[in-house]
Amino acid sequence: MEGTADALAHSGTAWKEYEFKGKPGTTSRRPPQIAPYHLRLDWLMWFAAMRPYDVPLWFVQFVNKLLQGDSRTLRLLKSNPFPQEPPRQIRALLYEYRFTTPDERRRTDQWWNRTLVGTYLPPTKLPKASSAESISLHLS
Repeated sequence: MEGTADALAHSGTAWKEYEFKGKPGTTSRRPPQIAPYHLRLDWLMWFAAMRPYDVPLWFVQFVNKLLQGDSRTLRLLKSNPFPQEPPRQIRALLYEYRFTTPDERRRTDQWWNRTLVGTYLPPTKLPKASSAESISLHLS
């Protein structure tokens, strides 16, 4: 999940990544120990990525709340890259992660290798006349 303050996405758009509490993100971040529990949002994201052709309604609602800067939704995340005001657009990229080998870990100080698979959700923004209850998003 990434957001931007830019009104229109273009090749020079600066995207900032949302960090989740449990799922992989930054390749240098050590995997957290959360057992015996699991974090529901992170778990749902894992399942959503298994069906990239079918964006579930909960995901659309989640994106809508991020675009609104909803504080309750943001508490589900490890970090908010937009503390002052919500992003104007959000996109979701699909990555495949694998653990680094012990040798790679020593050489690179990275816990993960990730490969971009594609776009899960293209740049999306709220409609101009959005209400707090709106879940209708506009693809940029």
